[in-house]
Amino acid sequence: MDLPAFRPVPRTGVIYVMTQARKAGWRPEHPDWANLGQGAPETGELPGAPARITQIDLETPHHQYAPVDGLLELRQAVAELYNSRYRQGKASQYTADNVAICAGGRLGLTRLVSTLGFVNVGHFLPDYTAYEELLGSFHSFVPIPVALDPETQYGFGPEALEKEILGRGLSALLISNPCNPTGKMLHGEALARWVRTSRDLGCALMVDEFYSHYNYVGDGLTVSAAEFVDDVDRDPVVILDGLTKNWRYPGWRVSWTVGPRDVIEAVGSAGSFLDGGCAHPMQRAALPLLAREVADAEAHALQRAFRAKRSRMLEGLEALGIRVDLAPQGGFYCWGELSRLPEGLRTGMDLFRAGLDQGVIVVPGEFFDIDPGHRRPDRASRFARFARFSFGPSMVTVERGLKSLERTIR
Repeated sequence: MDLPAFRPVPRTGVIYVMTQARKAGWRPEHPDWANLGQGAPETGELPGAPARITQIDLETPHHQYAPVDGLLELRQAVAELYNSRYRQGKASQYTADNVAICAGGRLGLTRLVSTLGFVNVGHFLPDYTAYEELLGSFHSFVPIPVALDPETQYGFGPEALEKEILGRGLSALLISNPCNPTGKMLHGEALARWVRTSRDLGCALMVDEFYSHYNYVGDGLTVSAAEFVDDVDRDPVVILDGLTKNWRYPGWRVSWTVGPRDVIEAVGSAGSFLDGGCAHPMQRAALPLLAREVADAEAHALQRAFRAKRSRMLEGLEALGIRVDLAPQGGFYCWGELSRLPEGLRTGMDLFRAGLDQGVIVVPGEFFDIDPGHRRPDRASRFARFARFSFGPSMVTVERGLKSLERTIR
């Protein structure tokens, strides 16, 4: 029976990949499979990291709804962490009014973009696959793509940023920093100049910082645009983060939005009709994780562990003939170019399909050529010859995946 009132919504990116992998026999913890398409970090104990939370104690009030914009205690804890890390000595400080809690990163982004007016919104290519449907689902703004060049290692300076904002009439920009999938990371003076340009030109900067603890080259332990904001209520800088990647609790679905209080009020209002708010028990459980000493200890530990996996993945891909133009500066992905592989394996989709026969999962690069509204449906993807390789899983899984890729390619 046809249901004409409903339109089909495609599975994109990692969701499509994992759906196909399940059909081919993959299951979590399967001893013969390696999920190098994984979009989440390993969640077990790491040397030097705080002990993992293994149980949550609930009291009767915790079964009630939480406020749509989040528990006051958690919003305060988020604000205090940002002030402690990035705003010591600054006159303008974040408060609970600058923070909204949400049930996961995608929902946080959805809340945020739902508040945009009829404006031009810039986004970069390549970038996070979920941005495609996110930016195409709301028709109150126009998404404008900005292509990054592999030959310049995906660099984009403030002069180019200013030119794009003025030339395309952009009122907002959405970026992931570090970038998923390339691992390019804005930090230090480069990030400061982006924030200044955003402030000077009145262009909202929406920064997805979900990988900001995975810092391999930047100044300081972690990276955030919050460090370069002058006035937390006037600068048009909005930050999204959460427990998913940086604290390695993806299943908790606890995220936050940090920005000017007027934006946060709008985000909370959007939550009142979009989702109703984050689960009360998970917000309570998240409180101790936001203490500065706990958050920093986790960041130190994951950087040590993931730096080793990064080195192994780069070494392994190069040995297989997969070129990585930019060693990831952040995050836990390698963005590999496949033109040196044997015929029949030189596109991400071909390598993905062949890899399923050998028990290894990768993500085709074409999914990161985000096309909101599918305005160029007949054009071949500029990233067809790329694939994303995750070193989010354990080192054991990374090693198994590299061996499976060798069987696939050789």
